Amino acid sequence: MIDTWGVRARVMLVAVLPMLVLAIVLTAFYTRSRVADHEEAYHARGQAFARQLAAASEYALFSGNRETLHRLASAMLAEDDVTGVLIVDRGGEALARSGYLDKSLPVLSQLAPARRLLDTPQTLRIIEPVVPSTLDLDDDLSSQAPGAGPAAAPPPMLGAVIVDMSRARLDDRQRELLLTGSVVIVLVLLGSMMLANYMSRGVTGPIRQVAVTVERIGRGQFSARVPLVGGGTLRTLTDGVNQMAAQLASAHDDMSRQITEATAELRESKDQAERATLSKSRFLAAASHDLRQPMHALGLFIAELAQHEHAPDVRRLVERIAASAAAMENLLDSLLDISRLDADVVQPNVRAFPLQPLLDRIAADERPGADARDLELKARPTNAWISSDPVLFERILSNLVSNAVRYTRKGRVLVACRRRGDRLRIEVRDNGVGIPEESHEAIFQEFVQLHNPERSRDKGLGLGLPIVRRLTELLHHRLTLRSSPGRGSVFAVEVPLAKPEAPPAGAETERMPGDLGGLHVALVDDDPLARGSMQSLLTSWGCKVVAAGDAESLVDQLNRDGTVPELIISDFRLDGRFNGIDVIRSLRAWKAADIPAVLVTGDTGPDTLRQAQEEGLPLLHKPVRPARLRALLNRLPGRDD
Repeated sequence: MIDTWGVRARVMLVAVLPMLVLAIVLTAFYTRSRVADHEEAYHARGQAFARQLAAASEYALFSGNRETLHRLASAMLAEDDVTGVLIVDRGGEALARSGYLDKSLPVLSQLAPARRLLDTPQTLRIIEPVVPSTLDLDDDLSSQAPGAGPAAAPPPMLGAVIVDMSRARLDDRQRELLLTGSVVIVLVLLGSMMLANYMSRGVTGPIRQVAVTVERIGRGQFSARVPLVGGGTLRTLTDGVNQMAAQLASAHDDMSRQITEATAELRESKDQAERATLSKSRFLAAASHDLRQPMHALGLFIAELAQHEHAPDVRRLVERIAASAAAMENLLDSLLDISRLDADVVQPNVRAFPLQPLLDRIAADERPGADARDLELKARPTNAWISSDPVLFERILSNLVSNAVRYTRKGRVLVACRRRGDRLRIEVRDNGVGIPEESHEAIFQEFVQLHNPERSRDKGLGLGLPIVRRLTELLHHRLTLRSSPGRGSVFAVEVPLAKPEAPPAGAETERMPGDLGGLHVALVDDDPLARGSMQSLLTSWGCKVVAAGDAESLVDQLNRDGTVPELIISDFRLDGRFNGIDVIRSLRAWKAADIPAVLVTGDTGPDTLRQAQEEGLPLLHKPVRPARLRALLNRLPGRDD
C-alpha cells in the first residue's frame, strides 16, 4: 500500500511514525509503572489495616469480649476504602461484623496461621490470622541450649480478621493515569504531524509544481511549463519536463492534422455504409413484398387445383408441385425471419394466454408428418397459462417439434410441461439420432445440419433452430438442450407462468370448420394475379366473391349487385394513398356496420403488425396457406354452419 503513496505522505510517515512509537512506548511504560505502584501501595495499606486490627483484637478474642470486638470493627470501618470488617474465632464463628462484605469471596476455607490476599475487580479482601503474642524472657530458665530438645510448637491461632476494601478509588486513579497517557500521545501526534507537515512542504513543493505542470500537459495544455526552481536533480527534472512538453505540442499538432483527415475519410465511409444499409433494407422490403405476391398466388392456385379430380399421375404431379411450393414458402419465411430478427425489427407482444390450444394446433399440424414416419406424437394436456408472445412462442415450439419429428426414425415425440416455481418448463423430447455434446452450439447456427450432408429437402433447411435461439433471446426465455448420440434429445424452454384470465363478456364462439357456401366476400387487392388466385380459391369453397383493385371499384360493383358483404379481405399495401385499413374503414362506414374483415399483406415489418393490432384486425402474411385462411374464415363471428 505504501508503494502507492506520494512523496509528501512518505515524508510525513517518516517524521511522525518514530516519534509516535517512542511516545507510545514511554507513555505505556510510565503509566504501567505508576499503576503498579498504586496497586502495590493499595495492597500494603490494606494489609496494614488488617494487621493493626488483628493486633488490637488479640486480647478480646482470647477473653471472648464481643463488645470490644464490635467496637474495633466499627472503628476500622471509618478508614478510607474499608467497606466491611469481620472477626471470627478459631472455629470460624463470626464474633463481630461491620459494614458490607462481598459475598462472592470466600471467608475462610480453614483457619490457619497464614495471611491471605483475595483480589477482584471490585473488592480487595485481606484475611489476617490472630495469634497470641510471645514474650522473650531474658533469664536462664527460659533459655535452652541448642540441640537440647525439640523446638517449641507454634502458638495456637485465636481467630482471624477479614477486611474488605473497595477498589473504586484505585480504579479512578488508574483511569486518570491512562487518560493522561492518552492525552500525551495525542499531543505528541499532533506536534509530530505539524512538524512533518512543515518538513514535507519544503521537500515536496518543487516536486508538486512539476506534478501540476505534468497534469496540465496530460489534459492537453501543451503550453504549460515548469518554473525553474532549485538546482541539481530538481533542475534536471524541470528541464526534462519542459523539453517533453515542447515535443508533445509538436506531435499533437501533427496527430491532430492526421486525425482530421482520417475522420473525414471515416465519415465518408460511414455515409457510404449507411446508404448501403438503407439500400439493403429497401431491397429486402421490396423483395419480401414482391416475392410473397407470386408465391401467394401460386399457393392459392395449387390449393384450388388440388380440389379437382385428376388422374393418378396428374394427382401425383400436383402433390409434387404443392410440396415444392411449400418448400419455397418455408425457405422464404425462414430467410426473411432471420433477417428481421437480426435487424431487431420484431417487437414482441407479450400477454397471458392458455398453453393447451397452442399445443393442440402444433400437434395437429405435425401429426401427418409423424404418421408418415410411423411415429407417436403426443402432447400431454395442461391447464397452465403463460406470459409470452403467442405468435412467436408458437413458432418456437413448432420448430422444435418439427425438428424432433424430422430427425426421429422410430419411437415417439413427446411434448410435456413441468412447473418450476413461478415458471413453466416446456420440454420437447424424442428418441431420435441425438446430438454430440461438442455440436450443441453449432446446431444453432444458420444452415448447419449434422445429419443432412446431402442437403435433403425433406430434412429442413437448417434455419429452424437459429430462429428458435433468436426468438427465445428476444422473449427472454431460457433455452436448454440435453442430448447425446443414439439416446435422443430434450429441448426445453422456460417461460413465466401467468394467472388465468376470464374470457371477455359477450365473446363470440369460434366457428368449427364447415361449409362456406353462400358467404358474401368483398376482396380488394391491387395485384391482378394475387386477386385472381384468391377469388378463384374462395369461389371453389362456395363463397360469393366481389373483387376489385381499389375501394371505389369495389363499391361500384357492390352497388350494381345490390349485395352487402359479410366479410372483407383486403391487401394492406395498395396503389394510391389508401392502405387496406383505410379500405376496411370506408366499407364499414358505407354500410354503417361492423363487417368482419381480414388483412392480408406481404409486408412483414413491425409497423404493419402494430397497425393491424390497434385496429383489431386479424393479419395473414403472404403467401397465405389455404388451410390457415379457411380456419380463420370459420372462426369469424356472424355466420352459422
